[in-house]
Amino acid sequence: MLTTVEANLAEPRYEAAFFYGLFLRGYPLQQLRADIDVPPKVLENWQRLAVRDPWYQATVERMVTYRKEVLAIFDSLVFREMEVPTRTQ
Repeated sequence: MLTTVEANLAEPRYEAAFFYGLFLRGYPLQQLRADIDVPPKVLENWQRLAVRDPWYQATVERMVTYRKEVLAIFDSLVFREMEVPTRTQ
């Protein structure tokens, strides 16, 4: 059975859809992408803290993987929207 945190981390598509909704309402794309991704400075701090704690290291890896997955789903939604359909004759 999944704990609450694990259940929430199991569905990055919901979070990506939330951010996509913000994009459709006019929020700037680059700002949304920055909000989804883990900033390099934050990642560096997390990794420094994770060196001493194996549990924390595993948690950081899961969080970063989750954020990257949300970003990839968000990007696929946005860029699919931007694609120009080709006309066939």
